Amino acid sequence: MRLWVAQTISVFGSGFTQLALPLIAANTLRATPAQMGILGAAEFAPFLLVGLVAGVWVDRVRRRPVLIAGDVGRAVLLLTIPAAAFAGALGMGQLYVVGFLVGVCTVFFDVAYQAYLPSLVDRRQLVEGNSKLEATRSLAQIASPGIAGVVIEVLTAPFALVLDALSYLVSGAFLARIRRAEDLPDPAHRRAVLAEIREGLAVVVGHRLLRAIAATTGTSNFFSSAVGALFILYATRVLGLSPAALGLVFGVGNAGGLVGATLAGRLARRFGVGPAIVGSAALFGAYFLPLLVATPATAAPLLMAGGFVGSAATLIYNVNQVSLRQAIVPHRLQGRMNATMRFLVWGTIPLGSLVGGALGEVLGLRPAVLVGVAGSLMPFLWVLASPVRTLRQVPEPDEGAEG
Repeated sequence: MRLWVAQTISVFGSGFTQLALPLIAANTLRATPAQMGILGAAEFAPFLLVGLVAGVWVDRVRRRPVLIAGDVGRAVLLLTIPAAAFAGALGMGQLYVVGFLVGVCTVFFDVAYQAYLPSLVDRRQLVEGNSKLEATRSLAQIASPGIAGVVIEVLTAPFALVLDALSYLVSGAFLARIRRAEDLPDPAHRRAVLAEIREGLAVVVGHRLLRAIAATTGTSNFFSSAVGALFILYATRVLGLSPAALGLVFGVGNAGGLVGATLAGRLARRFGVGPAIVGSAALFGAYFLPLLVATPATAAPLLMAGGFVGSAATLIYNVNQVSLRQAIVPHRLQGRMNATMRFLVWGTIPLGSLVGGALGEVLGLRPAVLVGVAGSLMPFLWVLASPVRTLRQVPEPDEGAEG
């Protein structure tokens, strides 16, 4: 329950940063498409640079202190932005640095977070646990963008980040109150860091199910981040949406995530885990598809509809594929498996952001968005062509971690 409350509060605050940071760059600092791409890349570059090492480290320590440190670190870093804005010293360089360092904290937090849940709930409760966590995440994401849009218009974007920083501190306080004993991983399993990194890579790359999921998610993240790097520019400069309208778009769109989190377990029971994963992945592209036909007059309702369908599909996919991963990998390898997954699937995000920014500079905003949207329609082919599509139930743990 404390993990659940902490996550809900943190995600609510993160909705402010999700909207405020790119708006600071686009509107306050008048960033170019290339600079928006660099900003997006800076936030996710840590998954490429330190993700694998984070997995080894998380498998050697208790996970709860890592979660608390990640929350406190992100709070302190975000507070530097309104401080610099108040002093009149805010620039793109600081956004790059803060985005990168917040990303480092997020790497360790996310790797530890997904490895921590199996120590709190029984294996048979993982789908239910992940569904509850994703449901409240979606509720927070429904409310926070709309509120964030209004707060940003009233207080300006830099000062809206104060609320996200406070949410991280409250989240850390709830995590600190978790009293369930967490066993320290057995040092007898430790080997050289590179050897443990290779073991984590082998768990994912050598497993037919995990390999297909990594390819699907990584491909989707690449193209969605290419579009995402240009989304705020396109929405504000081409479609003419205000911060409040953008907040409403994100909020209504995120409501689909609540529906997806609610349906994830039911769809897996009705059609099987594999078909639920494949079917939801086929709908990823719905999120950005309306950008191709939206006009200033129709942008808000079309983007809300696309966001609703895309968010629902993403949550159905994530609840089922994360639960599958947590169930089939031995506990001692959870940190490295999650880190390897993050390295492979989130490591494509900075690459996609850079490509999206470069395409925006060379081709212009609309053609660059078209390329990204077209690519976002294809990722489901990886799981469709794999044994994932035949899974009816979550398999038993694979202690050998082989495919």
